[in-house]
Amino acid sequence: MSVEIVGPGKVTGKGDTPSRQAVFICKPASASEEMPCARRIIDRFARRAFRRPVSEAELAAPLKFYESGRQQGFEFGIQQAVMGILASPKFLYRAEGLPGEAPPGSVHRLTDLELASRLSFFLWSEGPDDELLDLAAAGRLGDAGQLERQVKRMLADPRAQTLATNFAGQWLTVDEIDAIEPDPTLYPEFDGALRRAFREEMERFVGSVFGEDRSVLSLLTADWTFLNERLALHYGIPNIRGDRFRRVQLPDSRRYGILGKGSFLMGMSYANRTSPVRRGSWILEQVVGTPPQAPPPGVEALLENTEGSTAHTVRSRLEIHRRAKSCNACHGVIDPLGFALENFAAIGAWQSKDRETGTRIDSGDTIHGVKIGGPDDLRAVLLRRPDQFVQTLTTRMMTFALGRGVEAEDMPTIRAIVRAAAADNYRFSSIVTGIVRSEAFTHTMVPLPKPAAATAQAH
Repeated sequence: MSVEIVGPGKVTGKGDTPSRQAVFICKPASASEEMPCARRIIDRFARRAFRRPVSEAELAAPLKFYESGRQQGFEFGIQQAVMGILASPKFLYRAEGLPGEAPPGSVHRLTDLELASRLSFFLWSEGPDDELLDLAAAGRLGDAGQLERQVKRMLADPRAQTLATNFAGQWLTVDEIDAIEPDPTLYPEFDGALRRAFREEMERFVGSVFGEDRSVLSLLTADWTFLNERLALHYGIPNIRGDRFRRVQLPDSRRYGILGKGSFLMGMSYANRTSPVRRGSWILEQVVGTPPQAPPPGVEALLENTEGSTAHTVRSRLEIHRRAKSCNACHGVIDPLGFALENFAAIGAWQSKDRETGTRIDSGDTIHGVKIGGPDDLRAVLLRRPDQFVQTLTTRMMTFALGRGVEAEDMPTIRAIVRAAAADNYRFSSIVTGIVRSEAFTHTMVPLPKPAAATAQAH
């Protein structure tokens, strides 16, 4: 085995790449111009790295790094200064200050610079750009309408795509597909290319809903997705050729929205079979916002079929499992949601017959007196209370934006954001703007003292 790298044929220098252009905003023509140029470069770089204007005192350390490296050339000196800045806690950590004498539990508005960082990490997963920093440094980010205008501008920027990868990836637990290794004997058609396609489909799909500022209900109802040939063949959709992903109108409503995506269907399965319980629990937690209780201690796992014995479907085994009252309390709600998706195999392909028994799959059941018999019925049930799904999404997004768990006292704010968004057909930007305008986002609280540890009782 060998690796051969050929080219470039003629090397004339380090190249003028975009990253170098972003750092070297000036180029000294003489020795006398080097220090002024170095100060400009270091000041600008530190400003972006620290996410705020920097003082002369803060520039002293990186300038010393520059001077020590300058002996080996101007660019090497800049390299040393940049390394020093990137190693600073001011770059590595994002801290929000508090008034020195403020009592515990008191609430204070963030400074404009702190708000700029919180906003940019929420929408872009990176520090603020020059426009946002300039507004914050001038104390104008809190001006009437300015915050909303910045949200609109930032959502239109390609960097907002990170909401579909970072936020939505966490919320929709896309990484679960990496934990599943489908049994190669049962699913020989599965490979790494299909796993990657599952991930890219979900990211592109969610990105289209967010990027086009659609109603977030489209996440459940959208009749389009993004496919390449490999994934289209897996879904049974013809006439898609090549590795390139492209937007495709779905011919079958069973694939609509996030519940028809391979990343969800496989991520909530096992290596050798589907799991109505995992799928149903995921829907309760991530879509409805009412996670089921943990199973009581001592509950036996679902019995698997064994070689030489009569095979039973997953459904029939679960029906036996939930005959006990202690099990039926939760499974009576979880299982019907999962059964509605039972026609989707463990790796997301559509199946009409059970793999182990060869019998026709029964996806019907009843939940809260409503009969459901497949993905379309399930989606209709979930959309009977659209505000419930939007509230779940808003709660997850608020958690992502604040970098902390949502507390009970946050729920009135979240419900108000959902009600306001309803007037705009639950448009994505309405939810984001509502979060950014909320006191929870623009303010911070002085932490309450931790309760003293309980003293041990005397023996």
